[in-house]
Amino acid sequence: MKRNIRLKKILMAALTAVTVLTATGSYSIVNHGAGEVAEAAGRVVKINSCTISGDNVVVNVSASSLPSSDDGKYYLYADEVYQDGTVGKVVATTERASNATFTFPLNHYTAESNLSKKFLVAVKSGGSMCQVSDEHYITNPEAIATKTVARNDHGMKGILPNTADAATFKDLGVAQMVYNLYMGDIVGPSSDPAQPTTEFTYNGATYQFNTAALAQYDGFVRWCSLNNFQLTMTVLNNKTAAGADLIHPLSRDAHVCPGYAMNTDEDGGTQHIKAIAAFLAQRYSGGAYGTVDNWVVGNEVNARTEWYYMNSTNIELNVSEYVKAFRIFYNEIKAVNANARIYTSFDQEWNRKSNPGCFLSKEYLDRFNYYMNREGNVDWSLSVHPYNAPLFDPYAWKQQAQYVNTTLATPYITMENIYILTDYMCRPEMLGPNGNVRNIALSEIGFTSSFGEDAQAASITYAYTMAENNPYITSFILFRETDDAHEMESHIAQGLKNLDGSKKMSYDFYKYLGTAQAATYKAKASEIIGHDVNALVTNRTFLSRGGWFLND
Repeated sequence: MKRNIRLKKILMAALTAVTVLTATGSYSIVNHGAGEVAEAAGRVVKINSCTISGDNVVVNVSASSLPSSDDGKYYLYADEVYQDGTVGKVVATTERASNATFTFPLNHYTAESNLSKKFLVAVKSGGSMCQVSDEHYITNPEAIATKTVARNDHGMKGILPNTADAATFKDLGVAQMVYNLYMGDIVGPSSDPAQPTTEFTYNGATYQFNTAALAQYDGFVRWCSLNNFQLTMTVLNNKTAAGADLIHPLSRDAHVCPGYAMNTDEDGGTQHIKAIAAFLAQRYSGGAYGTVDNWVVGNEVNARTEWYYMNSTNIELNVSEYVKAFRIFYNEIKAVNANARIYTSFDQEWNRKSNPGCFLSKEYLDRFNYYMNREGNVDWSLSVHPYNAPLFDPYAWKQQAQYVNTTLATPYITMENIYILTDYMCRPEMLGPNGNVRNIALSEIGFTSSFGEDAQAASITYAYTMAENNPYITSFILFRETDDAHEMESHIAQGLKNLDGSKKMSYDFYKYLGTAQAATYKAKASEIIGHDVNALVTNRTFLSRGGWFLND
């Protein structure tokens, strides 16, 4: 979602290079806002699995050595996501041993629900409870799903629409849509007296939803279902009076942006987020409104000041707080619809920042993956936005060498080197719990026509060909079908149509990609590029260039 807040920053002539940062997989102290917590070093008990079995949760643990204990017992604590250490509730005990198992009720739909809590093992030593394991979440919430819906996977071509023009999208052969949902808008009493407030009881509490605001989303989800468009919904956390408790305490200053960090620091906000995730999953898993197959938790979450704001530059704090929100959405949604996919979202600034207040997407991805592995690997998916660098550069097939290269140290991930990312996701430590490479969605991509419609058409053709030849990419979502006048002030004209609705050259190119007529348009694109598109993609040919593109 590259609004003008992003465009103006990308247009800055001077960008500061940064050193490539990678996760080490270990560290000593993390500040979680509620105190400093010693991490994995010295914790001799490992939680090997934490899974739902029937109405219970079963936790299996092992110990490299037996920790000292006053009474020879292990205690299993269930903490809320905002709690650290032995401060939650003891849900089970067992005899201390090299291998042990805890079994306790899931208590789903009650005030004692354990679905989205985290668990840890402790012993009583010297009269005090001492944590002897890392935290671990339930990793199979889909085991209790009651509204599982068959996925509507039938093509990768998509669009992030700015109209509801079904005829245009069907003419283009679009299979997928992306839409943005703002949590702050849908909570609280209905804004229209003619539409009574929707009430939702979850885990022993009743929550209000704005029926009038929901109508916008109800209508769009239903429209997508009726027109056979697979839908991805991006959940953003905006500020409203009704949703004040959803905003993280470190996000409550005067900073203005479209998305704020979710409140995983306080009980009220945490429980409200659980209810929202469960409500959305239940509302949009088949039935009267249709289905959301894919959910994206936040947008470009590494872009701290722009899309997932917290008043903190500590990456460990920021990532750990986001992981808590992600875990809630993952478990609550998958517990309703087992086939739903839950995505995290990053921008293209792999090893270089346009805004020094943000985080590099690679370092954020590494830390996110570290936490997810450490606390129970699940089948999360990845959403990326591999725009050109800078955004208004018109040549997807020959990016500037100062911004894009074919090494892991590349400043940006664009369509010319998208395989750097997908190859990286093939590493053992990045794989899903089933050993497979994660689903990777290009959920936002676009190319300007400000410097020639031929360049835009060729860029879209090249980029789509790169995506369709990559076995790990599941979607290619263009942003947008019609130009935006404000964005055009910054040379960003990414639409397939002009402001007056007339079609650009790129319209037919995109229409015929992925069809029997694709070869004709690939041949036209190859003529514009000066190289065969298929050969460029198959051979991973890299046509970098130096200097400013206006001089090329």
